[in-house]
Amino acid sequence: MMTMKKIAYLLVLVAIPLLLSQCSVNKQLAEAKALGDCKFNILSADSVYVSGYNIREFRNIRNLEDFNPLKYPRIASGLLLQNIPVDALINLEITNPNNRLAAINQLEYRVLLADVELVNGLLNQRIEVAPGGGRTVVPVRLRTNAYRLITDPNTSDAFINFVRNLAGTPDNSPSTLTIKLKPTLALGNKQVDYPGYITINQQVTNKILTGGR
Repeated sequence: MMTMKKIAYLLVLVAIPLLLSQCSVNKQLAEAKALGDCKFNILSADSVYVSGYNIREFRNIRNLEDFNPLKYPRIASGLLLQNIPVDALINLEITNPNNRLAAINQLEYRVLLADVELVNGLLNQRIEVAPGGGRTVVPVRLRTNAYRLITDPNTSDAFINFVRNLAGTPDNSPSTLTIKLKPTLALGNKQVDYPGYITINQQVTNKILTGGR
């Protein structure tokens, strides 16, 4: 028969991993909550291409009709094939004004323009932002097919305006971009989503390629 001492020892062996796991989850939750309290800003955009054209080529585009098929044959063929690839690198600045470390190991993201999803993805990397005004810049790769955005009458104006801002068109009205972030917590071998999204609504101006505010 097991003695009480052995039973107590076995209970301790079982309890320790559970306590450590709970401590780990609590720590991750605290760091994720601190991340949710951070300030987010789209700092700049790099290497932006539409159908393989550098975005700067579209500074004078005002509407869909301005995509001359002789000048932009890949746009014309993309419209026929219903495939307008957009590739960009958005640099997301995170500033932590709080007195706690803000951190996460994995982050799901969604990017929306005119309430329509441009792209979604997963950042599978450790992100840390030091307390007391610490700052981290996280590059977010955007790859999407913009065919529906550019051809839908409800979104085409917003998309053209967004392209003009990315191209640096002077005197252009800002575009509103929405980024939704959902941290993922590690619980043993399982991934647990953080409740709700961290939502960032930001105006993108024609100075985004140069990092201007």
